[in-house]
Amino acid sequence: MTNTIAPATLEILHIGGPTVRLRYGNLTWLTDPTFDAPGSYPGPLTLHKLTGPAVSAAEVGPVDAVLLSHDQHADNLDTSGREFLGTVDRVLSTPDAAGRLENVQGLRNWESVRIGEVTVTGVPALHGPEGAEALSGVVTGFVLSADGQPTVYVSGDNASVDLVAEIAARVGRIDLAILNVGAANVDRFGDSDVTLNGRSAVRAAQALPGAVIVPVHGEGWAHFSETLDYLSRNFEYAGLADRLRVPVPGVALTVTAG
Repeated sequence: MTNTIAPATLEILHIGGPTVRLRYGNLTWLTDPTFDAPGSYPGPLTLHKLTGPAVSAAEVGPVDAVLLSHDQHADNLDTSGREFLGTVDRVLSTPDAAGRLENVQGLRNWESVRIGEVTVTGVPALHGPEGAEALSGVVTGFVLSADGQPTVYVSGDNASVDLVAEIAARVGRIDLAILNVGAANVDRFGDSDVTLNGRSAVRAAQALPGAVIVPVHGEGWAHFSETLDYLSRNFEYAGLADRLRVPVPGVALTVTAG
């Protein structure tokens, strides 16, 4: 999956939370659809959505494929997001999600599929500390690669820097990483966060030498325990500020990577 490429410009539109529209390989991709207005989601742990999407589902435009980290939590797939899945031909997620939802193809870790000219590989993710799957469920990340294009890593809800390092070791160079951050914590695992925090995101970036880092899923829900300003300061103190691109929801971000 490692190749030598010229830098390329990619368009990223952060819609809110984990939801990103990405133009890549002549296709349009969407991560973890969340389009509901603010509200609460009762369950074993009640989640509270604080802000709605910066772009509505109707304004997103045609989408070729959805990359769904997991389906079991409303902050990654809410009610409107579930409806949105029915408008897309290809939805990739975990094998567990494929067993629960129609029109979803499950990818095991390191399994790849081809969509157009793009190879999509499912990669490991851990939604909390070791053993979190028993409570958080199985989640996945994705790597996108194509001839002559930068390699893109979409972390999904992953809190493990060790897994980021493993992915980098197996894939080779990653040019752009979309990382779910915010130190999400619903007090299920005490002080252990279930997504990357400001310190672990820095370590993840260090495990991805040269990659442009685009942080998302760090605002808009009550269970995020750190701000994006705190994340940015950590990158500045670590000497990595030049690699960080913090998107503004609703404003297209062009990133040169490769």
